[in-house]
Parts: sequence; C-alpha cells; structure tokens
Amino acid sequence: MEVTKALAALQPLYGKNNIEIITIDGNRIRGTVRSLRTTQALTTPSVKMECANGEIVKIPFPSISEIKDHN
Repeated sequence: MEVTKALAALQPLYGKNNIEIITIDGNRIRGTVRSLRTTQALTTPSVKMECANGEIVKIPFPSISEIKDHN
C-alpha cells in the first residue's frame, strides 16, 4: 500500500482497538494502533500495533496490503 494511503487510513484509527492489518505476505495483526512513524530520516514509515497479549508489532507501510476496522 502506498505510504500516503496507509497514513490517511490509519490516522483516524490512532488509539482505537480492534484494528486488523493484513500484510502482503499474509500475516494478520490485530490490536490497537499505538504509533505512526512517518517523518524520521533514514527510516521506513511504519505503524506500531499493540496486540491483545501486550506485544508491540512494528509494520512498515510498504508491507501493508489491507486495513480493517472491526469496531
């Protein structure tokens, strides 16, 4: 997914729970959007998700294929 499209889709979901991100390799990560990194130098824009078990998963925007809001 393009960075600007992913950012536009994720910004209204920031801090909400029950969000699912499906990556291009088929992984499904479901949880709460905790951080959107878009402007740091020399890093890939990414989103951090907090899963139900408390684990933090960092997902680069280019690897996102779909975003679902289950609320």
